[in-house]
Amino acid sequence: MKIAIERRPQDSSLMKYLSPVLAVLLTLMAGSVIFALQGQDPWTGLYTFFILPISDSYGLSELGVKAAPILLCAMGLAVCFRANIWNIGAEGQLLMGALMGSWAALSWMDSEGAWVLPAVLMTGAVAGLLWALIPALLRNHFNTNEILTTIMLNYVALNLLLYAVHGPLKDPHGFNFPESALFTDAVTLPLLLEGTRLHIGLAFGLLAGVCIWVLMTRTFLGFQLKVIGLDASAGHFAGFRERRLVYFSLLLCGALAGLAGISEVSGPIGQLVPSVSPGYGYAAIIVAFLGRLHPIGILLASLLMALVYMGGEMGQIDLGLPLAMGSLFQGMLLFFLLACDFLISYRLKISAHQPPAQGHHVGVNG
Repeated sequence: MKIAIERRPQDSSLMKYLSPVLAVLLTLMAGSVIFALQGQDPWTGLYTFFILPISDSYGLSELGVKAAPILLCAMGLAVCFRANIWNIGAEGQLLMGALMGSWAALSWMDSEGAWVLPAVLMTGAVAGLLWALIPALLRNHFNTNEILTTIMLNYVALNLLLYAVHGPLKDPHGFNFPESALFTDAVTLPLLLEGTRLHIGLAFGLLAGVCIWVLMTRTFLGFQLKVIGLDASAGHFAGFRERRLVYFSLLLCGALAGLAGISEVSGPIGQLVPSVSPGYGYAAIIVAFLGRLHPIGILLASLLMALVYMGGEMGQIDLGLPLAMGSLFQGMLLFFLLACDFLISYRLKISAHQPPAQGHHVGVNG
């Protein structure tokens, strides 16, 4: 039997949607092997990771809490990736939204008006937007690579946040812990379900999904973004202004990531702390591609990624596994997704082995 790889005449639509499913199945299989190598029963490990965290109503509400920031970031990233703009900086934009939104919340601690919470949320979103403006300016006017600039800005944002919680925003009555004062009720997001931590940030993510769907499928702007992403030269020929589209995509993504950041600190956390995000902005990149850049796919992928986060914590508590197991599952998911995406443009060709033809021996009589 001979196995060969050959390019498909055209990309497979079936594999485009089957690839994420295969990636999830392969991740589960690889996870079972890792559990076995750790001395754990694979079924117990998978149950603890993917079933136990959502086995009751409170666990389901926590799933929504974890999914909310990932969903917001991934929706913005989907617009960038559709336009072929490789924004890796959602993490930094989220952190800047959390930082500046916290500054606004602490500045208006004594205010009780209904305008305070919207103003705090707006501050966070604008901070993320302005942070995304930096790579947009650099790409449009200095032809820099946005992958590099956005990654570097992630580390700058993290260090600014660490400086703030150890310095100007540190709670003077917080026993020297690197954290801000607790936010008042006026600047805290309302809950969607009493008795849980599920807050209105999840509604922001769902609303963003609807708006992104309308933008990309029902507007001329969305059409321009897709054309530029598929073939920039065709977009230029049609008269589309690429620079404006770069600004729009990055600023929209930055605003949504900034909103995710301020929603975290004014929602389930209730104060600014160094560990605002366990990597939600990076996880959103996997989610965007796992969801095929479609809002419904992104919603489902966000829930799956949130479950991985919860499973990592549950595995640490119940099985004594390292917390990094959650990150390992994220990495495997991305690896298998990229591997399966290879089959969109290529296919395996299996053919029966043909034994070499035997020659006829011809005798020579002397």
